[in-house]
Amino acid sequence: MVFGRSKRGGKAAPVEPVTLKILVAGGFGVGKTTLVGAVSEIRPLRTEETLSEAGRPVDRTDGVETKSTTTVAMDFGRITIHDELVLYLFGTPGQDRFWFLWDELAQGALGAVVLADTRRLEDCFAAIDYFERRGIPFTVAVNCFDGAVRYPVETVREALDLDGEVPLMLCDARLRESSRDVLISVVEHAMHASAQAAAIEAADRARARTRS
Repeated sequence: MVFGRSKRGGKAAPVEPVTLKILVAGGFGVGKTTLVGAVSEIRPLRTEETLSEAGRPVDRTDGVETKSTTTVAMDFGRITIHDELVLYLFGTPGQDRFWFLWDELAQGALGAVVLADTRRLEDCFAAIDYFERRGIPFTVAVNCFDGAVRYPVETVREALDLDGEVPLMLCDARLRESSRDVLISVVEHAMHASAQAAAIEAADRARARTRS
């Protein structure tokens, strides 16, 4: 955390907020653009293009037949959690053919949201695998679409074969408060994971000193 220093006889210097990078990932049509737009305090940058006939064979639209656009690069937004913490949000493209962008977007990310749709739960497997392999902490957020069956959280956790430490929650990506809660969960989980890693590293160094 960054703290400002107060000047004698004057007002405290303004505190520069800590800025963190969060990815928003998941399958095609799961609500990534919607979530970024719902919470962003600035007009979100969007790179959406109209779905074409050429793309229909590779863009699975089962369950999202009314979707007419797709993200081809990224979505970008910003949200201030409080005066000392600002999140920059990067929504990733959902189709496999745009995955070459993921490694670049993931650089420097504190953590990630993996959005899931119970109608097409398997579509989030690739994102979960991506973050697990790279050791990036993530929260799984089930986007509760109108008309979709709502399963108990533990049922979804079992279906996704998630580690018990990975946060899993229900959300409505259209609602600012709901999406904000998801982002807070990501930050808390990432901070906890970082503290655990630091503790393990310190213990390993202590054991090494003892052996030497």
